[in-house]
Amino acid sequence: MTEHYLKEILRISEPNLRKTFSIGRYSEFINSLSYIYDIDYNPDIVREFSNKYIEFVKEDYQGQYQGIDEKLCAFLDSDADRIKIVWGDCLDVMKGMKSEYIHCMVTSPPYYNAREYSNWKNLNEYLRDMRNIIAEAYRVLDNHRVFVFNVGDIFDNDNLTTKSVWGSRRLPLGAYFINIFEEVGFTFVDDFIWDKGEVQTERHKHGNKPFPFYQYPANCYEHILVFHKHRLDDTRYPCPICGTLKVNGNTQSEIGLRSWECKNAKCFERSKSNRGKRFSLKTLTTQARQQENHIIPEEFIKKWRRDIVRFTPVIKINSKGENILGHTAPFPENIPEFAIRMFSYAGEKILDPFSGSFTTLITAYKLDRIGIGIEINKKMFREASINNIETNLGFDFELNKKPSIAEYDYEKH
Repeated sequence: MTEHYLKEILRISEPNLRKTFSIGRYSEFINSLSYIYDIDYNPDIVREFSNKYIEFVKEDYQGQYQGIDEKLCAFLDSDADRIKIVWGDCLDVMKGMKSEYIHCMVTSPPYYNAREYSNWKNLNEYLRDMRNIIAEAYRVLDNHRVFVFNVGDIFDNDNLTTKSVWGSRRLPLGAYFINIFEEVGFTFVDDFIWDKGEVQTERHKHGNKPFPFYQYPANCYEHILVFHKHRLDDTRYPCPICGTLKVNGNTQSEIGLRSWECKNAKCFERSKSNRGKRFSLKTLTTQARQQENHIIPEEFIKKWRRDIVRFTPVIKINSKGENILGHTAPFPENIPEFAIRMFSYAGEKILDPFSGSFTTLITAYKLDRIGIGIEINKKMFREASINNIETNLGFDFELNKKPSIAEYDYEKH
């Protein structure tokens, strides 16, 4: 009888397994693999071994962070609901979350002094607060994953030189945020320009002065910034072909992205020059999921083929001048749909740290993801936001019920 292939993987990988795990964790890991002996097909054995190994490595890394809130994590880990709302300050809430827990992030931040509920003494204080939040988001986002960040430039006073009206100017928030993201460890990848069409503004109205130096354009676009997280991880990962940990470090394929090369001479795949499979933790995730159920619709890819994309903002004011959404800065579905389709898989966790009207959670639910939204203004927005979710999702005929919405009030400890 042929020896089960898992034993071959363990025999070759044992030295590295013992380097990676403590004695207790090594025994726990080996015991967790018992179900694999019921699998006969070698590629399935390799996949299951790899998934379990990555799971254990992730748990050990998460265990290094001592700030998690057990009650919050129990709420987020519950399988009962795919719409999870956390009421509280997003910085405090994320500090209570596990490291590298979220698979994709997408949000639009509160703009500097643009609303009555988002006011700062000056621009520097605003950027300092945003930097602290983005740094915590870096810890919470899973490694080799993506944060999509929508922000527009504004016309306001930075309050750094004067508070007088003559201190107002165009503030390039997009440029400031790119710098902040890169400072905390993210890599800037793309900038989609959201063409909002004709927008309401007074900035360009100088019809009575058709002379040089009096003309300014209408601000009719926003940035959709795409950032990658690549935390340099020197942990060895299994070859996706033979499943063994007999691998050596290869050159980095991106900043912070460690690559590996299989050195198992008996691996099922070798190049013509007898080189082993080259891979990374990122490719272990992406290449293993190139299946029909993960295909992005062709028309959607075409829509986002160019880095200038046009769609109208959310209409929130009706003909009577009434705010029909109950929120002053609603988020269009186009942006979270782009982030979720392009950078996540079904069943994964999507976080919007500035949830507002919870459009990201609505979109995540429609795309079979778990939507997690954090919002500080419960008293101001809860009724309108819950109504927005229920109105958009209606009745789930597949589950034969209305989508359940789980809520959690976070208190800083």
